[in-house]
Amino acid sequence: MRVYSDPASELHVNGLAGVEAPERFPAALAGAGKAEREGAPVEWRTCGPADKDVLARVHAPAYLEHLKRLAAQGTGFLSMDTGVNEHSWEAACLASGAACSAVESALSGEAAFAIARPPGHHAGTATGMGFCLTNHVAVAAKHALSRGAGRVAILDWDVHHGNGTQDIFYESGEVLYLSAHQSPFYPGTGWTDEVGEGEGAGLTVNVPLPAGSGEEVYAAAFAGVLLPVLREFDPALILISAGYDAHRNDPLGGMSLEDASFGRFAAALAALAREIEAPQLAFVLEGGYNLAALTEGLAATILGAEQGQSPAWEYAGGGRPVETARKTLAPFWESLR
Repeated sequence: MRVYSDPASELHVNGLAGVEAPERFPAALAGAGKAEREGAPVEWRTCGPADKDVLARVHAPAYLEHLKRLAAQGTGFLSMDTGVNEHSWEAACLASGAACSAVESALSGEAAFAIARPPGHHAGTATGMGFCLTNHVAVAAKHALSRGAGRVAILDWDVHHGNGTQDIFYESGEVLYLSAHQSPFYPGTGWTDEVGEGEGAGLTVNVPLPAGSGEEVYAAAFAGVLLPVLREFDPALILISAGYDAHRNDPLGGMSLEDASFGRFAAALAALAREIEAPQLAFVLEGGYNLAALTEGLAATILGAEQGQSPAWEYAGGGRPVETARKTLAPFWESLR
């Protein structure tokens, strides 16, 4: 697996949110290093910044200018939890650039992980929030489409719903957005009945899960909704918004996943990609605020994607959140009927 990163990720400081700390970057890199020591083929790569034309496929030019200007001032804020310093513009551009490099790698046949910060999935077309400045996975999806990839799927397993990613593609017929997340929880979106509009009707798939959910509940979400819809959509590329704040030790989340859970998620998605003959997976780092859990979860993800055996998950019914999602989405997906 190719790992794309740049040291500038450690220079961004959000003075309004101490948990989204520079130390997250080396902790994430340590996860890739651990996976390498345990036998995963890891190829370390640098990345370049996404230029403004690439970012402007997702973000309003006026918003990008505002973000750049705030960073040039050395301080400022985009929301009550999202601040910038003099390195934030560079870090955001490089993080989005890393995600685009991961897409290029996946399309060429090599799985990839963009390890960068700050996270991105809460950033909208003209808004920054939830520690996020630019939406890296959305930029990467648009980059894939610009390279003729065909339909793209984004699966988000961060503990928080990726409201920015959902909003960006809510009316798109080319991008499928799927999310399993804690609910009710920040940012207050991601309800089952948010299914997309216009050409995007049915292409937003939310499985809101109650606090305290562990792997058994997530496995039901994967087997009962996420994997069947992905299989039926038959994407040309699968991107993963890989957050680690659903870990049982995370200070912000309230879920009960273990380190190895993320490895099984990745193994299941890698197996599906092989089944539908899609290119390799591209992972983009999102949240995860316990440093040890971030290291271990990311290591498990790489090992799962590269070496893991797909878990034998079967949906037997009975889980209320999954049943609700299946019933709501059944008009759009034959596999859920």
